[in-house]
Amino acid sequence: MDPINFGGISRFLIPLESIRIMGLMAAAFLVTLSITPLWFRVLEKYKVGKQIRPADNAPIFHKLHEKKAGTPTAGGVVIWGTVLFLAIFFSILSYFLGHIWPQLGFIDFIDRGETYLPLATLLIAALLGLVDDILGVLKIGTNGGGVKMRYKLILYTAIALVGAWWFYVRLGISQIGVPLFGTFEIGAWYIPLFIFVIIASAFSANETDGLDGLLGGVSLFAFAALTTVAFVLGRYHLAAFGGVMIGSLLAFLWHNIYPAKFFMGDTGSMALGITLGVIAMLTNTTLLLPLFMFIPVLESISVLLQTASKKLFKRKIFKSTPLHHHFEAFGWHESQITMRFWIISTIACGLGLVLFFLDKFLLL
Repeated sequence: MDPINFGGISRFLIPLESIRIMGLMAAAFLVTLSITPLWFRVLEKYKVGKQIRPADNAPIFHKLHEKKAGTPTAGGVVIWGTVLFLAIFFSILSYFLGHIWPQLGFIDFIDRGETYLPLATLLIAALLGLVDDILGVLKIGTNGGGVKMRYKLILYTAIALVGAWWFYVRLGISQIGVPLFGTFEIGAWYIPLFIFVIIASAFSANETDGLDGLLGGVSLFAFAALTTVAFVLGRYHLAAFGGVMIGSLLAFLWHNIYPAKFFMGDTGSMALGITLGVIAMLTNTTLLLPLFMFIPVLESISVLLQTASKKLFKRKIFKSTPLHHHFEAFGWHESQITMRFWIISTIACGLGLVLFFLDKFLLL
């Protein structure tokens, strides 16, 4: 269905799809809000609490966050758990009752070409992150527990490689869109590009998850922007998936804003980052992703610059990294940092959407 054509059936399809997305968003919000207290009790019962890096490894970070030690983590389970539950529930409902009530097929958003890969990568990254969270809580592994960074890179590279194969071989995608300049064929170079985008998205999101409500908020704006893109492109199943993600994130933030009752953990941050990367690749907005994920990109750049400066010049650029800890060390309250980063993220996402609409409608 061509979303630019507002004649005929499109005139009715667009408002119906809007209602569908908003309805799924509301359903996700209510489900997540309902299961969050139950999951919180589980985390408290089994003492799944955040472990703070020791003072000898990160003195500034330890001083700023030692009071948060023991706060329940792995709260991201309620986000991806809700998304997967609704996807499976509505699909089963449509399959068994669709012949009686055909309208049920309207709420089923599982689709091979649009949502198979986002759902699969969301689940796989979430489960790997959950294992990492549990190892951290149990203090199994180096540096206080958890999976070593090189093993994480290997695991997520493997996920990205499978995704790249799916896109390039199964879906036949090998082009990249350059805003305002058109679409260009890059052939097999699409595979390393895909791998880079997925890994960068996942780890950038993970770096951002350090203050109450920070990653949840900037991810919310990024999903809202990419959901808008998917809707305009006529990828309505993907837009519905994005709506469910938004609803779940809103409910999660209800409990995660300062002072947070629990933290997202790697099971949430890695899953959100990798899913945003996949949606950007599906909608051919790869080069707009740095705007949609502007804050996570800044966070990662700060870490890279800090590491390079310490190795090459034996001195720090920032008081502490990622970037949000630098501002904490200057005396900003974490709620100030979070809200200001939300504002910056909103502006960056808005700019990304302006470029997208210019490219799609005004410069045809």
